[in-house]
Amino acid sequence: MKVSKSFPEPEVNKIYKLLYNYYGTQNWWPADSEFEVIVGAVLTQNTSWRNVEKVITNLKKKKLLHAKRLEQLSVSELGKLIRSSGFYRVKSRRLKAMVDFLIHRYSGRIDNLKKQALSVLRLELLNIYGIGEETADSILLYALDKPVFVVDAYTKRIFSRHGYFNPDEPYTTIQEFFSRNLPKSVKIYNEYHALLVRLAKDYCQKKPLCSTCPINGM
Repeated sequence: MKVSKSFPEPEVNKIYKLLYNYYGTQNWWPADSEFEVIVGAVLTQNTSWRNVEKVITNLKKKKLLHAKRLEQLSVSELGKLIRSSGFYRVKSRRLKAMVDFLIHRYSGRIDNLKKQALSVLRLELLNIYGIGEETADSILLYALDKPVFVVDAYTKRIFSRHGYFNPDEPYTTIQEFFSRNLPKSVKIYNEYHALLVRLAKDYCQKKPLCSTCPINGM
């Protein structure tokens, strides 16, 4: 199934401007370091950000929010530390796989990751156990400043309701839609995704509040 024909660029940009004027800067992803973003991206799968924050805070208190220190932990030890994130047994293996990749492939240095070509790095991330497209792209955009548009359930919900595409379109097809209709900008991709998350939580819920939605009528 192919996505709908490209809408005029000004229309997609208009939604961005409406949301930005309405909400302002979202300052997302909230973190003190790139590695913290990576850890958060893995842990936030199938859970609320509030639960992830609890884990991040706990790791910071124990001074474990560092790749080499996490590498020294066993999967079971790590699982106990991230228990509040939900699905902790699976996530501990995923996080260990991510840490092992970072250390053994890039010497544990975020700077080395940033130097790698986007196309190569995305494939490498997708080959890590438990890292899907949304998680990989969140790491690329928010931790490594790569121009990749992140597609999540909120993005699909909002734009499918407005008739841009069907909610069951493939991830890459939807991603290409935004890449094609927006300037290739890390700043815009970052802010746009964060604004869509905010909009979905405030208005475009499972039972939408269309009458007061800031993009009602688009």
